[in-house]
Amino acid sequence: MGKSLLIVKNIAHEGPGLLETELQRSSVITETVDLSTGCHFPDPLAYDALIILGGPQSANDTTKQMQQEIEQANRALQAGLPVLGICLGLQVLVKAGGGSVVESPVRETGFFDHEGEPFLVELTDEGRKDPLFGNMNRTFRVFQLHGETVKLAAGMQLLARGKHCINQAVRIGSNAYGLQCHFELTPAMLSEWCRLDRDLGKMDGAELARQFEAVRKEYTATGLLVMHNFLHIAGIL
Repeated sequence: MGKSLLIVKNIAHEGPGLLETELQRSSVITETVDLSTGCHFPDPLAYDALIILGGPQSANDTTKQMQQEIEQANRALQAGLPVLGICLGLQVLVKAGGGSVVESPVRETGFFDHEGEPFLVELTDEGRKDPLFGNMNRTFRVFQLHGETVKLAAGMQLLARGKHCINQAVRIGSNAYGLQCHFELTPAMLSEWCRLDRDLGKMDGAELARQFEAVRKEYTATGLLVMHNFLHIAGIL
């Protein structure tokens, strides 16, 4: 039997992106559920690893869907299951682990900040030693799309920081990770997000596409490596 991976979507258009490229190179068995369509969050302990993707919801929502998501994320953390959370996925994991989700000091959207500087994240000393960022540069370009951020609790380690929104990559326990930034984008995903997302819809989609093309080679290499490293941590590769 091959290794199994549960992928949880919070909304239809925020899919795994570059992860699919990495998964095609392995024999991993995947199951994807979209909670926004009313799907139930399966028992995460029935899988070898879990990925929770982004979405427009808040981890502070009191909906049945979000309460169930936090409960299942907590079960995964308590069991030591390898987990990767992206954007909202990070916020769900931090809240499940005893941290909190608050308004971000700066609403971050796109490839450049409000000062015209590219969104970069920088690895902390702990991040440089962590296998999730093995063989990576200390700083790398990312895409941002969030209005909230996290406050860490005991047992959480900051692995990468940003200029405005500090907590960009977090380890919870030994093998659960959350990233506030997006590194999984493909050109097709960006085009769809610009059509469907309220904040991106206010921006120049053609300019965003040009910005992406200018950094796509570097950005894609970074994203694929992060995905590859996580699958190794999870014992899937």
